[in-house]
Amino acid sequence: MKLFSGDLLGDGLFRYLHILAGVTWIGFLYYFNLVQVPGLAAYGDEGKARNITIDKIARRALWWFRWASIATLATGILITGTIKNYFQDFMGSTDGVNHVGHDVAISIGMTIGILMAANVWMIIWKNQKVVLANAVNVLGGGEANADAPTSGRKALLASRQNMIFSVPMLFFMVGGAHMYQAFDTATKSNGNMLMMIVLAIVALFELNAIGIFGGIKAGNKMLWPYESHKNALITSGILWVVVVALSEVLLG
Repeated sequence: MKLFSGDLLGDGLFRYLHILAGVTWIGFLYYFNLVQVPGLAAYGDEGKARNITIDKIARRALWWFRWASIATLATGILITGTIKNYFQDFMGSTDGVNHVGHDVAISIGMTIGILMAANVWMIIWKNQKVVLANAVNVLGGGEANADAPTSGRKALLASRQNMIFSVPMLFFMVGGAHMYQAFDTATKSNGNMLMMIVLAIVALFELNAIGIFGGIKAGNKMLWPYESHKNALITSGILWVVVVALSEVLLG
């Protein structure tokens, strides 16, 4: 099969599957934040209807969501493992071509993507299991789990943070192949500086989302970016502008 032979296996088939899985993952991420969460909030006092929706709709959506994140991560790893010499001369140049722009962009995108996948499994799914079990228990006539609201809150904050992260993550992923070659005079030291600054910003956002800066309860002003999907969209746009500006200043 010439179509998927040699480097084309990673650069063709695995890249296609990576994009397909990523579309599914991020698509469900946006569905949860832009459709399901605001929709469930509009149910008001319709507790039974809300729990039925959680059990019958959210449960299915979460299955595709979490496994799509794994598929995206796995195919991304396969791309780097099957393309010959993928990491050779990383953050350097070969044949007169400067790879710093591409390499720093794809490295930041990959790191943010891995963190997002960790959020899915270690925070969102871990806490959503409590919410799902509570919905089933209440529908069966049992007492509500007092820990369910807190678990739901933790999952919401991590999900909104992932939506914010998705904007720069996708920008760097696409930019690695299609935009960052423009920085053909960038130095390795400047590339490393950009990576360290962006990832430091990412780390601060992540620590904020898990409640390090004042807890996770409503009323904590540090949690403004996560209190509504509109706030998250505004924050993601601001973060995008910041990373673009940093790229221009440090690599341009």
